[in-house]
Amino acid sequence: MAASFHPKLSFPLFISTFLFFSLAQAGKISIYWGQNGNEGTLAETCATGNYDFVNLAFLATFGNGQTPMINLAGHCDPTVNGCTGLSSDINSCQAKGVKVMLSIGGAAGSYYLASTQDARQVATYLWDNFLGGKSSSRPLGNAVLDGIDFDIEGGTDQHWDDLARFLSAYSKRGKKVYLSAAPQCPFPDAWIGGALETGLFDYVWVQFYNNPPCQYSSGMTNLEQAWKQWGSIKAREIFLGLPAAQAAAGSGFIPAHVLTSEVLPAIKGSSKYGGVMLWDKYYDDQSGYSAAIKNNV
Repeated sequence: MAASFHPKLSFPLFISTFLFFSLAQAGKISIYWGQNGNEGTLAETCATGNYDFVNLAFLATFGNGQTPMINLAGHCDPTVNGCTGLSSDINSCQAKGVKVMLSIGGAAGSYYLASTQDARQVATYLWDNFLGGKSSSRPLGNAVLDGIDFDIEGGTDQHWDDLARFLSAYSKRGKKVYLSAAPQCPFPDAWIGGALETGLFDYVWVQFYNNPPCQYSSGMTNLEQAWKQWGSIKAREIFLGLPAAQAAAGSGFIPAHVLTSEVLPAIKGSSKYGGVMLWDKYYDDQSGYSAAIKNNV
């Protein structure tokens, strides 16, 4: 007599195996918000359901004795305490499971760490004014951000490692302070390569744009080689950073169908693959890029 077949017994095993592999490959999308007043509110950004991280761009002035200043373009005016209302939006995002990071630096800021002590003072400022500390002048109100994103695009590779260590130490106070960074794709990054060697960064979204030697326009071989180099650093997850539309960057845009059919399959095998970072929300609104790639990330 032939052995009987019990499909019901094998079905749950199939489902759990399927879910395991689906979750293992499930990537996330990180977006930058804050540099265009026409990109919708922060709460609306998180309500799309497309993003797992929102980087508030930017704390553009800090360090070397300067008065720290946040710059959220047309969204609010920090000079008259006009950005404190963002607290409710931040809380709304976090309630949906979205991590909200304060991005420090940017392409047009005035920032520089003059010494280890300077780095300590900046870390204290960030903790008291944006994270779990207390200050009478919190620029974004009382909401507690999830962490700090390093978008360092100038100066020298000095004391960013100190800043990462001081910020990371605050995690011992009961709430994890996540650290992320947005280096350029040529490896190692000229400005925060040293900081990344600390192994303290949870998420690294590498800018594979405005960098012809390693971006897609120079061929998959160059992109894959750079991706493998980045996969060697001590970080929890590595993200592929891209422009959300052709107009969002000088070069490096990858059409959504090319990303999903050619690029993602080539990099998803990496154990540190975390997903895709997009610059930025305004351009994503114009192109619908995140919605087009979401199910493939």
